[in-house]
Amino acid sequence: MAEEEDYMSDSFINVQEDIRPGLPMLRQIREARRKEEKQQEANLKNRQKSLKEEEQERRNIGLKNALGCENKGFALLQKMGYKSGQALGKSGGGIVEPIPLNIKTGKSGIGHEASLKRKAEEKLESYRKKIHMKNQAEEKAAEQFRMRLKNKQDEMKLEGDLRRSQRACQQLDAQKNIQVPREAWYWLRLEEETEEDEEEKEQDEDEYKSEDLSVLEKLQILTSYLREEHLYCIWCGTAYEDKEDLSSNCPGPTSADHD
Repeated sequence: MAEEEDYMSDSFINVQEDIRPGLPMLRQIREARRKEEKQQEANLKNRQKSLKEEEQERRNIGLKNALGCENKGFALLQKMGYKSGQALGKSGGGIVEPIPLNIKTGKSGIGHEASLKRKAEEKLESYRKKIHMKNQAEEKAAEQFRMRLKNKQDEMKLEGDLRRSQRACQQLDAQKNIQVPREAWYWLRLEEETEEDEEEKEQDEDEYKSEDLSVLEKLQILTSYLREEHLYCIWCGTAYEDKEDLSSNCPGPTSADHD
């Protein structure tokens, strides 16, 4: 007879338990999940189907099965020579499969879906129009900005040409010992001026401003003066010998003629 085990021996007393932290909690979580999954499976099996689901299942079964001779309509067709799988019509050009059954599940009335579709299309069209108008407005704003920028650049170019003309006029007049310009604005202002000269020039400037000449008009007047009085073209940068030399060798009296 086998020797009985001594429950007071070291083999029983010194057994160390697995006391790793968190291990009991993990086991409890796994066990709870397993029980929850079993309960869900049992609920799915025991769940009683609703009336709507039962009707759907019966309908699907009925639509899957072909009509038999017990159906009165099918029996009448057979008497008239129809065979299963044959197309309808005298010439056999009709449909083969029955018209599909579309079940309306919602509570809305007839035509409600068409109304919703029409409203959605109208909303989409309205959105497209808004986007189109927005794009047009942005394009118009960009075009206006480009025009303003171009006008600003053209204005700066005219001002530069006017200053060049004034400088050339001042130098050419000085060569002819002309002490006073024909108009006060024909010459550039000197940086160092006496107070008296400053006051006189301010008066001349005020008088001239009253005439409201634009930069372009000033440029046209001054370049005409330089061509007639000094036979000089600021765009050619040349003083010609006579009027015939000027007319034959200078492209024209404007900047565009020299492009």
